[in-house]
Amino acid sequence: MTELSKDYAEALFALAAEIKQEKAYLDALESVNDLFADNPEYTELLAAPSVPQSERTGLIEQAFGDSLPEQVLSFVQLLCAHGRIRSLPACTEEYRRLYQAAVAMSTAYVTSAVPLTDDEKERLAEKLSALSRCRVELVCAVDESLLGGITVRLDGKVMDGSLRRRLQVVKDVIEQ
Repeated sequence: MTELSKDYAEALFALAAEIKQEKAYLDALESVNDLFADNPEYTELLAAPSVPQSERTGLIEQAFGDSLPEQVLSFVQLLCAHGRIRSLPACTEEYRRLYQAAVAMSTAYVTSAVPLTDDEKERLAEKLSALSRCRVELVCAVDESLLGGITVRLDGKVMDGSLRRRLQVVKDVIEQ
């Protein structure tokens, strides 16, 4: 993430906070970001210097004009006009970080050997919330190579409770 991406995200977040639309702007940014991720050729078109700037910003207006808050639409057009449309994912991530900090929320990235049940997810979120002293949102993934257990990445810390890690510790002890 560049310093410029942080500056852009902070500016948009400040605008959203003034009118108490932080979550709505986050949702809008994420929907644009997801659309661009699903259609990388669209991002390339918007980044192409051979396409006139007015045409590129017009394409954004056509695609999103009725579905985005005006400030978010202007933000995406500004990125495009300044040749920084490829920075949208970094800006979105920084905006998400600012939003989560403002509402005392963190995201825990959980990887397990098998899918977690809804009850397991709820209990894990409660325990992580107590541990981090803020509300925790889970993003879950499955990695069968773990054999069993889970790994959690929360606020820059990794908690590895996987069976693979435990077996590695035993192996290291035996080999000494």
